Amino acid sequence: MIYLDYQATTPLAPEAREAMLPWLGGPETTGFGNPHSAHRMGRMAMAAVEVAREQVAKLLPPGGRVVFTSGATEALNLAILGSGAKRLAVSAIEHGAVLDTARVADPALRVIPVDGDGLVAPDAEIRAGTGLVAVMQVNNEIGTVQPVDALADRARAAGALFLCDAVQGAGKIEAPKGADLIALSAHKLYGPKGIGALWVRDGVNLSPVQHGGGQEGGLRSGTLSPALCAGFGAAAALCMERWESDAQYVEKLWTRLRAHFAGWTLNGSADARWRGNCNIRKEGLDVARLMSDCRNIAISAGSACASGSGRPSHVLRALGLTDREAKSAIRIGFGRYTGEDQIDEAAAQILAAADAQGV
Repeated sequence: MIYLDYQATTPLAPEAREAMLPWLGGPETTGFGNPHSAHRMGRMAMAAVEVAREQVAKLLPPGGRVVFTSGATEALNLAILGSGAKRLAVSAIEHGAVLDTARVADPALRVIPVDGDGLVAPDAEIRAGTGLVAVMQVNNEIGTVQPVDALADRARAAGALFLCDAVQGAGKIEAPKGADLIALSAHKLYGPKGIGALWVRDGVNLSPVQHGGGQEGGLRSGTLSPALCAGFGAAAALCMERWESDAQYVEKLWTRLRAHFAGWTLNGSADARWRGNCNIRKEGLDVARLMSDCRNIAISAGSACASGSGRPSHVLRALGLTDREAKSAIRIGFGRYTGEDQIDEAAAQILAAADAQGV
């Protein structure tokens, strides 16, 4: 199968897998200790966790701490609900993990619109009394890169905290400097599934959402997995090493792919975007039929978290697309381990399937 769904998840980097192995821990090893135990094996496990914490922290601004979670969804819940904010403003194209959680905290939630390119205006109004503003760094469906530093400044001027879902940008582009809270997920940057993190700026106080053993400085109870932490850390360190070469390679793949689909409409800004996300549409395209005809190619018709819902993408609707237009879109995602030949072969099959529909 040709895998082109990097926004849903990325392949596990071999270096991350190797870092995890010593901590998976069979009975004949010493790597299965509970990192919260005081004995030697527990201290060894906690040392691995702290090394990983430092590696992940290097992706993020100075002046904050990394709290490990089970993933970005938990991190976002901790940020939104733990902040205690009662009046929230979030962008119209946020992931459901932000939108749904924000609506729990504030049923009268203010939704900040985007323009036809899928961008929030850098001078968007932040109303007085707002407690928390959430705008993602890179959109998971269309890849647009938001002006988060400018928006963080406006939130701060209004006395609000600024939360940034950096899941799609972490390890690929520079971290948002002005944010107070940043969520990220290991499996979107070539690490393992089941672990994420919330970066909390020094001086920002949160209340725990999950109670129990008081781990992670009292913010997130539960036994940490040294294996998952080690894999996350190794993946983060590799992103730091390959930052420029990964971006250059993705740019090369983007140019190659766009040449194949020159007659299709790009959804979202062509410039302010992460080029590893190509969301395109063609009038009259039956996406369900296309995906059935291209079974050996893994692409998406929207967010993996909303697949099968049958609803048009709320992100594409926010751009002003009709339901019909939104349902004629596909998302092609690629990255470090995508071959140029895979781009060519997938494009040929997708175009042939579209031609067979007469579109």
